[in-house]
Amino acid sequence: MRVTFWGAARTVTGTKHLLTGRSGALLLDCGFFQGRRAESEARNRALPFAASSVDAMILSHAHIDHSGAIPFLCKSGFPGPIHATGVTVDLCRAMLLDAAHILMKDAEFLNKHRRGRNKDFFEPLYTPPDVERALAQFVGHDYGEPFQPIPDVTVTFREAGHIPGSASVELRWKEDGRAGSLVFSGDLGRPNRPILRDPAPLPRADHLIIEGTYGGVNHPGEQSLRDALERVVREALERGGRIVIPAFAVGRTQEVVYALDQLFQTKRVPELPIYLDSPLAANVQEIVRHHPEVYDDETATAIRRGDDPLGLRRTVVVREAADSMKLNDKPGTFITIAASGMCEGGRVLHHLKHTVEDPRHTILIVGYQAESTLGRRLVEGREEVRIFGEPFRLRAKVEVLNGFSAHAGHDALVAQALSCQAPKGCAIVHADLDRATALRSGLPVGMNVRIPSEGESWDLR
Repeated sequence: MRVTFWGAARTVTGTKHLLTGRSGALLLDCGFFQGRRAESEARNRALPFAASSVDAMILSHAHIDHSGAIPFLCKSGFPGPIHATGVTVDLCRAMLLDAAHILMKDAEFLNKHRRGRNKDFFEPLYTPPDVERALAQFVGHDYGEPFQPIPDVTVTFREAGHIPGSASVELRWKEDGRAGSLVFSGDLGRPNRPILRDPAPLPRADHLIIEGTYGGVNHPGEQSLRDALERVVREALERGGRIVIPAFAVGRTQEVVYALDQLFQTKRVPELPIYLDSPLAANVQEIVRHHPEVYDDETATAIRRGDDPLGLRRTVVVREAADSMKLNDKPGTFITIAASGMCEGGRVLHHLKHTVEDPRHTILIVGYQAESTLGRRLVEGREEVRIFGEPFRLRAKVEVLNGFSAHAGHDALVAQALSCQAPKGCAIVHADLDRATALRSGLPVGMNVRIPSEGESWDLR
């Protein structure tokens, strides 16, 4: 058995790990690469393997950097089943259709500006009909339910605690009369956080592929995070400006709304309007409402009582584009939460265009920003940033509260790796090189830890 790392190798985006053996080929995740527009476009249009050579796929969770290339994979000739948790299957319907809509809008915009320039017509990577065909290949499973995606390989999903439906993947096989095992962590969540269930300890296995997004970094405690959020809101009120929060529709949005609700309930800050400018996030809320099993005991009990533990009744959902545009003319201090979380598409770009040059306004970053994304350039405090290809001076106040991250911090990652043990080796993926190196330094030397480059293979013996 061998695994080849075709994505999220020394970077945090575009996860694709191809497992090949005598029984067939199994793809672990198939995500979009997110970064510089030209590079992203080129990489997302070129699969590094023949789609038809893959027999089955395992999807750890619904985030687009793990699932976004699935319709293109199917369109390119992949005929097999796509295995995921039931929640992930439902979320992918909403998220991949939304991704197709964005791709079509981007193509429409580019073609409009190509007219008269003797440039080829730009085709979207995939369309809603392509998504519908791919969705027909999804197969849902419960946590803890073993299944065989290919002969002689058994897979079991374990709770990852990252977003609703997220899973770590336990794989066990027999090849040439010998047993082998691998755990792919997927994206791991944080223990003792509100809303979702805690991640389960990783099961013991011979080999481990573990994410390292926050290797070497531990997140602040809950009280520190609330204090920082209170400060950001108070300072925005003093300046009389709005707060724009780029956030992924699944997971991060709900945690931010929950934290704001707690500040309002305890009167730590005056209550402000919260606009959830994301039809996708609204759809996600409805989907998760039908899957109460994703919540921790405290949240699930409150929901059954008819309470509003997530603070969602405080939000105004903005579905229509015309209503979204009206927010740019709204005076005073209010909060707008919009996708995408790394500022690489979606409605948040329009809000940033109207706020980035005004020092009264605040851009609040609440999650990891991959290299070369607009979100990363905002965090770095560049003097000038480009939005829709146009240059803008960065004068708005940029605040970074990574305590809202849905990813485990360093100590939790080390604990999970030790839980798995992995006596035959560990590979760190989904991490920039410095974060991966920091995580490796926290693991025992005897674990034989590697940081693979893209295209590198690892024999699982």
